[in-house]
Amino acid sequence: MKQLLLMAASVALLSACGDKPQSAGGVKSDAAPYTGTGKAYVEKGWKEGDKVSWESQLKARGMNTQNEYSKSN
Repeated sequence: MKQLLLMAASVALLSACGDKPQSAGGVKSDAAPYTGTGKAYVEKGWKEGDKVSWESQLKARGMNTQNEYSKSN
């Protein structure tokens, strides 16, 4: 019984060694978000690498969807 319990514990401990490293799928973590992804489907009015238009798009989204004052009117 003790040996069975020891084997079960060692199997449980060693199963964590088989984990694969998780990544974001090729996205550089050091790249600025406004540099873009290279995909064709982007928001109109935004160009990849344009920080000012990126910030204005984020501000517009925030005003439309996260502004509780505008939702209550």
